[in-house]
Amino acid sequence: MLLALDMGNTNITIGVFDDKKLIMESRLSTDYTKMQDQYAIELISICRLNGVNPADIDGAIFSSVVPPLESTIKYAVKKMTGITPIAVGPGIKTGINIRIDNPAQLGADLLVGAVAAADKYPLPCIIWDLGTATTVSVVDENNVFLGGAIIPGVNTAIESLSSRTSLLPRIRMEAPAHAIGKNTIESMQSGAVLGTASTIDGMCERYENELGGKATIIATGGLGRDIIPHCKYDIVYDEHLLLDGLRIIYEKNRS
Repeated sequence: MLLALDMGNTNITIGVFDDKKLIMESRLSTDYTKMQDQYAIELISICRLNGVNPADIDGAIFSSVVPPLESTIKYAVKKMTGITPIAVGPGIKTGINIRIDNPAQLGADLLVGAVAAADKYPLPCIIWDLGTATTVSVVDENNVFLGGAIIPGVNTAIESLSSRTSLLPRIRMEAPAHAIGKNTIESMQSGAVLGTASTIDGMCERYENELGGKATIIATGGLGRDIIPHCKYDIVYDEHLLLDGLRIIYEKNRS
């Protein structure tokens, strides 16, 4: 079995694969204050809670956008399984040709998502990851990572509005009945959900213009379910895109 961990700024997504089948998925809060053994105990408990025996895990890989926690997670995984996990980073085999100004600066999450999208969907493709930050990646028809964009995440923007303005409340992430909000909450929901959907549509149009044709558009991330149904473009929502990418990268590097 393969243990795959995607470490984000808010959550650590945990997946366990039996061959190519995802048999378990769970999440931990990203917490800088936890010690190595605490993470090990929590990982063991989550696996057992989901019917996975840590002793059956014979491979491990992780990606991270949280450098201060990488050594902690490495230790926790080794303590849990006896295996030193593969870390996604410079020098690892991915099958993707990275053509940005400094390939070493490419976020591991963006690389993992691009690897999965290129493996699972027709190229060229545009990949949206709607999490703490909203990120966009573009892979052309020759499997070349061209670059993308980084946009403030929807929840991040809403929390900033609520904390920096006295009269704007926290809201539920759902679309209002109309784009023209009739009250404060509807107006905020319109901006958050419909405004983000419009951003996605507008950026996709720009990307396809630069690519010179139609692209497969994929979305992942926790907020994707709320936003994507309101986009005009035909967008595939792939909940497990990053975990699949980790599995594919592991298979390329397992030797």
